[in-house]
Amino acid sequence: MSGSPAAVPVLRLEGVYKSFQQTDVLRGIDLTVNEHEVVALIGASGSGKSTLLRVINLLERVDDGRVWLQGEDISDPRTKIDAVRARIGVVFQHYNLFPHLSVLDNVTLASRSVHGIPRRAAEKRALELLDAIGLADKARDYPDRLSGGQQQRAAIVRAIATDPELLLLDEVTSALDPELVGEVLDLVRQLKKTGTTIVMATHEMSFARDVADRVAFLDQGSVLELGTPAEVFGSPREERTREFLARIPR
Repeated sequence: MSGSPAAVPVLRLEGVYKSFQQTDVLRGIDLTVNEHEVVALIGASGSGKSTLLRVINLLERVDDGRVWLQGEDISDPRTKIDAVRARIGVVFQHYNLFPHLSVLDNVTLASRSVHGIPRRAAEKRALELLDAIGLADKARDYPDRLSGGQQQRAAIVRAIATDPELLLLDEVTSALDPELVGEVLDLVRQLKKTGTTIVMATHEMSFARDVADRVAFLDQGSVLELGTPAEVFGSPREERTREFLARIPR
């Protein structure tokens, strides 16, 4: 895990800058994520968390700096974007399930169309994953028949069905009713136990404290503080971190 000599860096960002209309959103981000590690991004709205995830998934191009995935410089303009995205699973705040496809077809779409896995094999894998999270009986339903929590869990299963090298989670509970948040967070806990490498932007501080291996506090586009949950939540070094955490309800 973090600090181990044998740790394998899955993701590395070095000096990453991104601006929109002369507004600096990311200002020199340095971050390394090791294999099987869960890194939580915390910070106020507008601190750059979502933009950072979009940069990693090449939805936004960096203005300066480098991004490496398994040692490959994916920020190189010559990078084949679709090939990189096929290696990364992403789940956003809103589920983005295709309403005209069944849950099973949603989950298997990338496996079949991007990775070329035969339908039977893709569906077998998808049904195993859906069964593991209690949604096997919803496989033939359309998304509008599912609760918000069920839709978000299905979206996460879709993202992991292709065994991505990296999973990005962008505030995956923020659009959910409070009573549905727990079932989504339980799934993320399961993914951690299976060794999935995860970078997640979250406002669920207790969850970040319990599940993350390391926590990065972003402030005005910079990683102001980075450490274990015990370090960041228990004894933050930066005054700005202490101010932010003091405003979070316990």
